[in-house]
Parts: sequence; C-alpha cells; structure tokens
Amino acid sequence: MEVKIGVQHAPREITLESGQSAEEVERLVAEALGGKAQVLTLEDNHGRKVLVPSDRLAYVELGEPTARKVGFGAA
Repeated sequence: MEVKIGVQHAPREITLESGQSAEEVERLVAEALGGKAQVLTLEDNHGRKVLVPSDRLAYVELGEPTARKVGFGAA
C-alpha cells in the first residue's frame, strides 16, 4: 500500500510503499498522535524503516499501490 506522510516544516512529503496493512498503519498513526508512541515507525517493501517524530506529523495519507505498467500494449 502507498503511504504519504506530511511532516511539519518540511517542503516535501515522504512517500513509501509498505507491505503493512491499512489497519496496521492506521493503528500506528493513532498511537503516535495519541501520545502512546513518540515516533511513528513504518517499514517499506525493501525492509527500510521510516521514523517520524509524532509531534511533527502534519498528515498521513493511505492509498492503494499504483500498478507499474510494463510493455508497449495499449491501455
């Protein structure tokens, strides 16, 4: 799933493809915003971790992954 994270005072958003479910990402974001966790930690499809301080979160957008188009066929 595609996850976009807006960070306060940062000009660009963080975008990653995560193998985590939408429910799991939503739970982690809720914990970070609710004060249960000081850092939002997400893992992408390549095993890299993204750490964002919870007090710097501007928004988190969850979406479906974009399918990669391969070949020269008509769409």
